[in-house]
Parts: sequence; structure tokens; C-alpha cells
Amino acid sequence: MDIARRTVVPVLALSLVLATAPAQATAIPAPRLAAHVADVPQAKLGASYQRGCPVPPGRLRLIEMNHWGFDGSVHRGELIVHQDVVRPLLRVFAQAFDGRFPIRRMRVMAEYGGSDAAAMADDNTSAFNCRRVTGDPRALSRHSYGDAVDINPLENPYVDGSGGVHPAAGARYLDRDRPVKGMIVPGDVIMTGMNSAGWQWGGRWQPPDFQHFSADGT
Repeated sequence: MDIARRTVVPVLALSLVLATAPAQATAIPAPRLAAHVADVPQAKLGASYQRGCPVPPGRLRLIEMNHWGFDGSVHRGELIVHQDVVRPLLRVFAQAFDGRFPIRRMRVMAEYGGSDAAAMADDNTSAFNCRRVTGDPRALSRHSYGDAVDINPLENPYVDGSGGVHPAAGARYLDRDRPVKGMIVPGDVIMTGMNSAGWQWGGRWQPPDFQHFSADGT
């Protein structure tokens, strides 16, 4: 009898401890920006690069990085940029990721045959594309140098000198007093990051280019 009592008591005591001890929550780390930078394969340039472009392919870099989508999930995107702006742009997109700023999609311009109109209509965020200015074929776009980025062009449309809206479906977002998901507004994480990097916003121009940021302000 004494032996049985000595065996039961410790088991009951252990059960009491397990029942009353608070559960230890396992901390789940917040997702962070993950990026990989490499030389640009020819296939990723495609029609976005032609002979005579102001920046040779060897000075461009392919950034693969994750971003928040409009669906609240993390997606993997790609940007081609000039090698000199990789670091500041990674800082900007890291802040955007931490702030959960949504980006519809981020694909290289080769997937659109170098067509800015097609990329804007698809609400694609992009950077390098050796081309003329949309709405002004006389001028070479700053995207030809790889130090300009267009973000969520549908929610942040471009208005050309003739009053045309690009993409056309973006006309409903010209009223900036009613922010929507993916819209760039003063003081948000995109603006704050770009300002810290010294990049300027085309949304301050007349007419405005709400999707556009560039290193030299053009």
C-alpha cells in the first residue's frame, strides 16, 4: 500500500503542474523583404533593350524580390534597374514591404514586348525600358537609363501634355482626395522611402505622372 501511494502522488502532482502552467506561445517572425540581385540575362531584356540605348546591359541589374499583393499575400517580383540605384531602391522597397504597401504585379518589361501601354494597362510596376516618353515621342524616357520606377500605374495614372490619361482606365483615380489600395499619397511608405533616397515624384508635375519616381527628377 505504501509503495502504491508513493507511485501515485508524483504523477498527480505532475498533472497539476501541466494543467495550471500557462501555454508558451511560439513567436512567428514577421515576413521581411527577401531580394536577390544578379546580372540581367538577355531573355529578361527582350524588346525592352535595343542597340543604341544609353545604358549597356552590363550596367543593369535584375532584382528579384518579394512584395505584398492586392490579395494580402506575398508574391515574388522582378525589376531591372541601373546598377547604381540598386541599394537605394532596395531600401525603399524594404520600407514598402514592412508597411505592407500593395503592389499589383512586378514583371520585367520583356514580358510585355517593351510596350509601356500594355504594362500600364496590366497595372505592372516596372523600371528599365529603353523607349520614348509615352505621349511625347520626341523625348527619351528616363526609364531608358534604369533609374526611374513606375508603381501601380492604374491607381497612379500618368497625364500627358495633351491631357491623355495612361492607362485610360486610370482616369477614375485622378481624384487623389479619395485614396484607394495601391494609390501613392504624400506621407505614405513609398513617398517617405523615395524622399529618403533623394528620388523625386512625378505626381508633383503639371500635368502629373503619379506612378513615376526618378533619381534625377525627370
